[in-house]
Amino acid sequence: MRTKVIRLAAAVAACGLVLGACGSTKDKPAASAGGGGGTSGKIGATLPLLTSPFWQAYNNYVPQMAKQQGLDVLPTVNADSDPAKLITDIGTLLNQGVKGLMVTPLDSAAIVAGLKQAENKNVPVVAVDVAPEGGKVAMVVRADNKAYGTKACDEIGQRVKSGKVVQVMGDLASVNGRDRSAAFRDCMKQKYPAVQVLEIAAEWKADKASSGLDSLLTANPDIKGVYMQAGGVYLAPTEQALKRKNLFFPVGDPRHVVLVSNDGIPQELTAIRNGELDATVSQPADSYAKYGLYWLKKAMAGETFKTGPTDHGSTIVEVSPGILEDQLPAPVVTKANVDDKALWGNNL
Repeated sequence: MRTKVIRLAAAVAACGLVLGACGSTKDKPAASAGGGGGTSGKIGATLPLLTSPFWQAYNNYVPQMAKQQGLDVLPTVNADSDPAKLITDIGTLLNQGVKGLMVTPLDSAAIVAGLKQAENKNVPVVAVDVAPEGGKVAMVVRADNKAYGTKACDEIGQRVKSGKVVQVMGDLASVNGRDRSAAFRDCMKQKYPAVQVLEIAAEWKADKASSGLDSLLTANPDIKGVYMQAGGVYLAPTEQALKRKNLFFPVGDPRHVVLVSNDGIPQELTAIRNGELDATVSQPADSYAKYGLYWLKKAMAGETFKTGPTDHGSTIVEVSPGILEDQLPAPVVTKANVDDKALWGNNL
């Protein structure tokens, strides 16, 4: 708690020293963020999929957080992992007259068509979890996905000094999949050169992770570690694949295959407590919903934003020309802090 208070005080002090650099600029014209018509009216929110406990949790947080912020949100719309359906869903929400949109891109390039539809209707958009490659968004709310890959690399590298590890990658059409994969690969090469990285392109799909691991473990039964880029999707098929090959042993056993993931869902926290999973990087589902709506409400009121520290302990960076991202913190969870009540996965 004391650490949180100090961090918050530092953020407030930084905001005070750098006038106007705390994310929001109320004195700028409304048009550049779209909107400007006030915060009344319904808003729309999309989901990329609902087969992952992470997105199930986010789906539950959206109406809760909207109510807290006085926003009237329509029922969320699930794209079922289909980028084309997501664009159709955005068009449907716009035709229903929404005044703001919170979208969750599946494909960083494909989402641009949906953003263009919203821009044509002067409806402000906040993108959550995945940054678009172009188009107009008031803000991207996301954690630093390169840091996910680096943190996972260090957690495995501290436990595996040499030999083979595998990273089960996400969809490389998404900047999240590309960032996590490249960061993990680069970190291993630079900091743990005796470790060989093998890869599976699983596209955020459990069946692809399962079949990929079966083939890879058959050819490489000496695997020493697995990095799962989405624990919500890959944890169960990874454990099952290891069990089928008689390679599943608890943490502490010399035969244990080190397992590190991303997401921070309750199932991962339970696996850490049970000695099955070594670590996860907690992706803040609650903060994604909270701050996605926070920025959308401001954009609907006509505010525009710029780089710098925020009032909630994060930093806004420009990830590509004209696209700002509120990079939220994503802590590493191990046996040492798995019972921390501040983790969203402990509060469902």
